[in-house]
Amino acid sequence: MDANTATSLWDELIGTQPDPDLWVVLATMVAALAIVVPHTLWRIARNAITIAHEGGHGLIALLTGRTLTGIRLHSDTSGLTVSKGKPYGIGMILTASAGYTAPPLLGLGGAALLAAGRITLLLWLATALLVAMLVMIRNAYGALTVLLTGGTFVVVSWLAGPQVQAAFAYAVVWFLLLGGVRPAFELQAKRARGGAGDSDADQLSRLTHVPAGLWLFLFHAVSLCSLIGGGRWLLEV
Repeated sequence: MDANTATSLWDELIGTQPDPDLWVVLATMVAALAIVVPHTLWRIARNAITIAHEGGHGLIALLTGRTLTGIRLHSDTSGLTVSKGKPYGIGMILTASAGYTAPPLLGLGGAALLAAGRITLLLWLATALLVAMLVMIRNAYGALTVLLTGGTFVVVSWLAGPQVQAAFAYAVVWFLLLGGVRPAFELQAKRARGGAGDSDADQLSRLTHVPAGLWLFLFHAVSLCSLIGGGRWLLEV
């Protein structure tokens, strides 16, 4: 890669792209809703939310000084992130709380980038995070899921035109914002039926001696506030 090519790529990465028309933003929102609401489509699409969920656990584990040993993603859309370190303390608390909050917060961050016109930067950052996560995947299904997701971002980033890239970026962010709301309600329903006894909320309750219901409330608050804030940014085109 010569200097001119590198400079051109860098300028494209840090530069801004024009906002799509309002109808594109609304259409991508409707498309995301059409995926998140119906159970059949959600059952498949939830794998992407699991990637963000487990990636959140893994990233915060590393940032708090824990040793990340591996991530597994399962076909039932569950996942497991394993890290080594003290089984208590702020690092463990932050790591445990990062799962349900990661998808909506990623959506909020993505909405901020799109509001600033950084469509290319968003796509490249997402690709980089998926590549980094792939290194830590420890099962075949998880590797396949991350590869397919990352491959989609690569194809759109390199081969699609600006309008397609913009529509894809907005659809992804809407999906994270809207899809980040549903898992907390699913967890609440499972706990009401006496299930999910070892959920993130229950683990946090044991770590902090704060009722699991309050942690569940935090998950709801983060996801709903992210949706409201991110949605406002996306609609200000």
